[in-house]
Amino acid sequence: MRPSRERPATDDADPYLPGRPDPGFTVQSYDLDLDYRVATNRLDGVAEVAATTTRPLEEVRLELTGLRVGDVRVDGARPARWRQQPRHLTVRLASALPAGASFTVRVAYQGQPRPLVGRWGDVGWEELTDGVIVAGQPDGAPSWFPCHDSPGDKAAFRVAVSAEAPYTVVANGVRTQRTARAGRVRWVYEQPEPTAPYLAAVQVGRYDELLLAGGPVVQRAYVPRPLVARARADLARQPQMMTLFTELFGPYPFAEYAVVVTADDLEVPLEAQAMSTFGANHVDGRGTWERLVAHELAHQWFGNSLTVGTWRDIWLHEGFACYAEWLWSAASGGQDADTLARASHARHARLPQDIDVADPGPDRMFDDRVYQRGALVLHALRLDLGEEAFARLLRTWAVTHRHSTVDTAAFVACASSVAGRPVDALVRRWLAARLPAWPA
Repeated sequence: MRPSRERPATDDADPYLPGRPDPGFTVQSYDLDLDYRVATNRLDGVAEVAATTTRPLEEVRLELTGLRVGDVRVDGARPARWRQQPRHLTVRLASALPAGASFTVRVAYQGQPRPLVGRWGDVGWEELTDGVIVAGQPDGAPSWFPCHDSPGDKAAFRVAVSAEAPYTVVANGVRTQRTARAGRVRWVYEQPEPTAPYLAAVQVGRYDELLLAGGPVVQRAYVPRPLVARARADLARQPQMMTLFTELFGPYPFAEYAVVVTADDLEVPLEAQAMSTFGANHVDGRGTWERLVAHELAHQWFGNSLTVGTWRDIWLHEGFACYAEWLWSAASGGQDADTLARASHARHARLPQDIDVADPGPDRMFDDRVYQRGALVLHALRLDLGEEAFARLLRTWAVTHRHSTVDTAAFVACASSVAGRPVDALVRRWLAARLPAWPA
């Protein structure tokens, strides 16, 4: 059984994103048609947001920041009125819709997109030296398109982007069209699998396209020409990672997987649906950052296919991705997971014991302790359940909740079902602020 997509009837359903999401509707699809000028960072866009009401609805609110709305239509007609505020577009419907009604909001907008500056730094649309990336986590999606910005409201995406001919455009999903005309190229990508807005991305740069693997899961890399040799070396074992993770977690959740390497350095790699982005500093030709390649690939299951409904449960993304690093290390001839877990435990036992892994708070949701201690939760379960049951847990969790919205309670229920006994106390103890002693 998949978790329900229903949310509490409150304007503050996600305590880490005050005022989001609007509980009155859910989105089924986004259709984005964008025209972008790299030199001037000029974006002209049309977004069609197809949604369904969850209760009687008179007004629709979408998040959009820093871009000017020029026109709004609802099901092809003018609404009663619309108004744009600094962070929202509010549309008053011509007539109220009952619960369960489908509708489409079409928004034409334009401007020079910028990152959103907030408690998590600069997130969203970001200019590079020569190109663009989108770093959407956790709330950067409104920097480039109007959306119902919640990790729990996942929808299909179609993204069309026109840009100057020397540039390659990479977006989520499978490329279905590439049309050149008058010095510009129109790129169309389709992602039918449910996608959270923060996981939608567009990367624009002067890239060579490399095929890393074909077969059941096509894997491509988009790399600046001077970095191709280094990237080929550092991504050489990604196909083996894919094989390992499909054995452990079940089938890869999407049709393809893309890796983008920017010409600029990046602080950290970036996760997106069916895509990961690394900076030039993450490829050195020696595999120094291979664990990050494994980490970002694992997010395709844990974070993208299985997505938390609210950010307080982020350990379910990052703990699993960190544990996948340890699993890859063991499978590829490095240290085994138990050795790595013991070392992590020893480090974290010396750190302040003041972070609730299951609800770290918005200011500390990206604290490394959430990542590492989330992985330790999984290793504690492995030691308690045994190898065979733990292997079943990993696969059951990922397959049963494929393309769904999850939370800690759902994971505890799944683990208890696989174990054949309650494991609530064990999981909660390892998620609590004080790190337990290493299991005897």
